[in-house]
Amino acid sequence: MKKQLLSLAVLLVSTCTFAQDASLLRPPKGATVALIVFEDLQCPKCRSDAPLEEQAAKAHKIPLIRHDFPLPMHNWSFNAMVMARYFDSQSKDLGNQFRDFIFQHQPEITLDNLQSFAQKFATDHKVQMPFVLDPQGKLAAQVNADKELGRKIGIQHTPTLYVVSSRNPSRPFVEVTDTSQLFQIIEAMQSQ
Repeated sequence: MKKQLLSLAVLLVSTCTFAQDASLLRPPKGATVALIVFEDLQCPKCRSDAPLEEQAAKAHKIPLIRHDFPLPMHNWSFNAMVMARYFDSQSKDLGNQFRDFIFQHQPEITLDNLQSFAQKFATDHKVQMPFVLDPQGKLAAQVNADKELGRKIGIQHTPTLYVVSSRNPSRPFVEVTDTSQLFQIIEAMQSQ
């Protein structure tokens, strides 16, 4: 048993790094373990990791918390995130479906055709897109708040994925740097 625990500890340390400010990474109320991801809707790695993150959250019955972290080199991701926030305002599930839709079509999307993809999604889901999406800048402020949270934590890249737990105050979160270890890390955090 000690050998297994030692192996698990080595695995966790070898596949993880730590955020700068642990107090900002917590499971939502009512959950003891959660996945938190900072993502950019134009990031190819975010696109490829998103299904695995969703699968892991469902398999372990834990929440998946998605935060916007638009990277400066991506010319349409911020706008897509504002659109996702609009769909969040209709329902959080619809917002996440939109994010998945954008990931699915990411290779086809450009700054010039992003609006038509959003309109197609809205039409398919029987949601009316407003003529002016964010006239007061409230949705953009939500995206910027997520980005600021990421900066406070020390996010340097996307996706950045954390397994967070309220069970072990001395080690409340682990950054997953090797997604092939994601399920094992979740299980280790759940067993603490």
